[in-house]
Amino acid sequence: MAKLTQDEILAYLEEATILELNDLVSAIEEKFGVVAAAAVAAAPAEEAKDEGPTEVTVTLTSFGASKVGVIKVVREITGLGLVDAKKLVDGCPAAIKENITPEEAEGIKEKLVAAGATVDIK
Repeated sequence: MAKLTQDEILAYLEEATILELNDLVSAIEEKFGVVAAAAVAAAPAEEAKDEGPTEVTVTLTSFGASKVGVIKVVREITGLGLVDAKKLVDGCPAAIKENITPEEAEGIKEKLVAAGATVDIK
């Protein structure tokens, strides 16, 4: 039997499904008489974390009591002029930024909520 390199093993592990990995762990436990319960429990959690959206849209659902403050923040975020930012805020619900990372969306949401707006991320 040909000896596998560490890179070949890692490449297999990256592409294997959770069920394949579970079968592999079971076979290793049986063959070598060890227990790898922590590794099996961590694998589904990692897969679930990776399933989140990679691109989201920040939608302004309400400008709240401070319309002027929200317009200022929208101008800062979008780079729009005063008139265009006001039209965007007046047209609630309105998409502020589309196809951005969830981390960037959270930052935008924090700014808008601090200004008094209600925001939805989808």
